[in-house]
Amino acid sequence: MQNKHLKVLPTFMIIIFSLLFPLLANTKQSLTNVVFASQEKRIWPVQEAQLWQTESDSAVHTGIMPIAANDYSKQREKMVETQIEGRGVKHQATLISMKMVERHRFIPKNIESQAYADRPLPIGYGQTISQPYIVAYMTEKLEPKAKETVLEIGTGSGYQAAVLANIVKEVYTIEIVPELGKTAKERLKVLGYDNVHIKTADGYFGWNEHAPFDNIIVTCAAGYIPPPLIKQLKDGGKMIIPVGTPFSIQWLMMVEKDGEDIITRKLIPVRFVPFRRSK
Repeated sequence: MQNKHLKVLPTFMIIIFSLLFPLLANTKQSLTNVVFASQEKRIWPVQEAQLWQTESDSAVHTGIMPIAANDYSKQREKMVETQIEGRGVKHQATLISMKMVERHRFIPKNIESQAYADRPLPIGYGQTISQPYIVAYMTEKLEPKAKETVLEIGTGSGYQAAVLANIVKEVYTIEIVPELGKTAKERLKVLGYDNVHIKTADGYFGWNEHAPFDNIIVTCAAGYIPPPLIKQLKDGGKMIIPVGTPFSIQWLMMVEKDGEDIITRKLIPVRFVPFRRSK
């Protein structure tokens, strides 16, 4: 009797195994697909791929652990799609750069979760990081090109400079608040933006040593357009600047230089922090 059961049991196990094997094989295949899917690398444009590599290497060499590239990628893509493309921005270089630059790296850690919200955010010392749409809008209006040099007045956290740096050859940016200038310089260095140059100074006077500039972008509201900035603009160049006081309507102005002629036109009403001057 015992021997009979011993003979039947292997046969029974073979039958059960033959029934379960396809299921096990399918399960294994499904798990394999999940693993490979999680390991897939996103295909970026060449410039974007280069930036990710530079950013990763720079972070490793400086001992700073980079945030995973896809932590906020979906929020960033949605930001570009709804807040920027959805409002009419079409300049491809601007759209690509806005997808590339990780806005959460440019704001205080305690409000990082709000990084891709449709609004400006405080960065300390009475300053703000501009609304994503405004950053993209101002960038598009300059129509920046790869071989150009841009002057920015009002570095802030360095976000606008980073967006421009992905597009143009060199960005020179001036910040009047020493603490912000120092932090922005360190941040941009860690992120691999070697073509951004920062100094702490009164932006009213521009950066004459590197003039003339193809484009100038001002990220704080002036009572009038500073003459030194007009002088440092190349013939055929463009400057975009908010003009107005904190308690009145501010207008984003486009300034174009055509020989001796200076052409200005209003674009859209805006609200920026005031243009701070040295005392």
